[in-house]
Amino acid sequence: MSRPRWPSVLKHRVTDHVVSPVQILTSLSRRRFLTGAAATVALGPSVLRAAPANGRLNIAFIGYGKRAFGVMDQALRQQDVRIVAVCEVEGTRLARAKEVVEKRYAEDAKSGGYKGCATYVDYRELLGRDDLDAVVIMTPDHMHVHPALAAAARKLDIYCEKPLTRTIAEGRLLVNAVKKNKVVFQTGSQQRCEFGLRFRKAVELIRAGAIGDLKTIRIGVGASPKPCDLPDQETPGNVNWDLWLGPAPLRGYHEELCPKGIHNHFPAFRKYEEYAGGMLADMGAHHFDIAQWAMGMDASGPVSVEPPAEGETGLKFTYANGVEMFHGGPSGCTFEGTKGTIRVDRNLLEGDPAEILATPIAGDGGAGGSPMPWPKDHLRNWLDCIKARGEPICSVETGHRTASVCHLANIGYKLRRKLTWDPAKEEFPGDAEANALTTRKPR
Repeated sequence: MSRPRWPSVLKHRVTDHVVSPVQILTSLSRRRFLTGAAATVALGPSVLRAAPANGRLNIAFIGYGKRAFGVMDQALRQQDVRIVAVCEVEGTRLARAKEVVEKRYAEDAKSGGYKGCATYVDYRELLGRDDLDAVVIMTPDHMHVHPALAAAARKLDIYCEKPLTRTIAEGRLLVNAVKKNKVVFQTGSQQRCEFGLRFRKAVELIRAGAIGDLKTIRIGVGASPKPCDLPDQETPGNVNWDLWLGPAPLRGYHEELCPKGIHNHFPAFRKYEEYAGGMLADMGAHHFDIAQWAMGMDASGPVSVEPPAEGETGLKFTYANGVEMFHGGPSGCTFEGTKGTIRVDRNLLEGDPAEILATPIAGDGGAGGSPMPWPKDHLRNWLDCIKARGEPICSVETGHRTASVCHLANIGYKLRRKLTWDPAKEEFPGDAEANALTTRKPR
C-alpha cells in the first residue's frame, strides 16, 4: 500500500518561505489518508466568518487527550461558548469527547438530552464547516502547525497547546499566517495567567529592580529528545495511525505514542525527536516563556548558544543585553541579580533575601501588588480577546519565540559546539549545518 506524502512547505532556512498557508491547504486537500476519504475543499484567505450569533462563540476541539480534558472542562463552563464539534484520531477518545460535551449541555439545558456535538477523525473535514468561530488545538506537538495553518487560512481564531511548534521554520510560517489573517491566537503557556499569579509577580518584581540588575537565569527542565526506537505494534482498528503521524516519518503504531482509550498520563511521544522537543521543550515552553517575559524578549531571543561538551544540562544562552541563561538548576525559574535572587515555580515564590518580595511595583501604591489587572484564566483571556479583537497574553509571536529557545537548545546539544544566532533574521549566520536543523522535511 502506497503511503501519502505530506507537502514539503519549508526550505532549509527560515527566510526561505515560498509556500503560503493557502497552498498548504490546497496541497493537503489533494491527498487522502484513507481509501475513499473525501478530499477537503481548499479554502483561501477571502473566507469570512459571520458574527457569532447572540455573542456566543462556536468552537471545535482538535485532539482529545489528558491535557484536553482540563481545557475542555474550562470551555464547557463558559456561558458564551458552544463546543459544536470534536476531532480525534483514536475512536474511544473521540466518542468520550462527544459524550462529555453533550452530557454537560444536556444538564445545563435541563432538557434530558442534547445531540449537537459532531465528530471528526480528519481535522480538514472539520475545518470545512461554515459555523465555526474558533478552534482549540490539543494534538501532539508535531501536529500543531498543520491544523493551525489550515484554521488561520479560514480566519478562525486559535488556541494552540504548547510547545507551539516542532521546528523554528514552521513557527515563523505560522506567525506570518496568523498575522496576515488577523487571527486572535493564544499559545497554551498558561503560567502567565494561572498558578496564583506567582510567575506574573516574579516578572513584575524583576522588572521593578527587586534583584538589581538581572545577570543570570537558570531554568530547571528536562532533557533533549532522542530518536524513537519503539518496536512496531499492531494498529488498533479504531486508530487512524496515518493521521496521527501526519508529517512525521512513517513507522508502525505504538501505544506509548498514541495510547489506547482514555488515559490519565501524558503520552511518551514527548521524549522522541520525530514528534517533539523532549522534556526540555515540554516544560521549557512554560519556564523559558517566563524567562523571556521577564527580560522583555517576547519578540526576540538569544544571540549565542553554547552547549557543554557532554551531559544533558548546562547549555548557556547569551542575550544581547549580557544576561546569561542556563538550562539546568532547580525546577522552575531562578533569576539572579546584583541585589538578590528570585526563584519561582508553580507552587512557590521565594526571594533571597526574603524582603525583596515586598519591593514596591510602580503603580500599585507601594503595596507590592500588581499595577494593573491581569487575567487569571488563560482560556478566558483568549475568549475575551476574540470578542475585543485584542492580543492575548501569550500571542503566536510569543509562543513561537519561546519554542525557538527550546529548539535552539536542542540544536546546540545535537551539534555540541558554540553557535551564533541572529534573532531578527532567525538564522545562524554563515552556518549551513545549524540552519539545516531549523526545519525538517515532511514525509
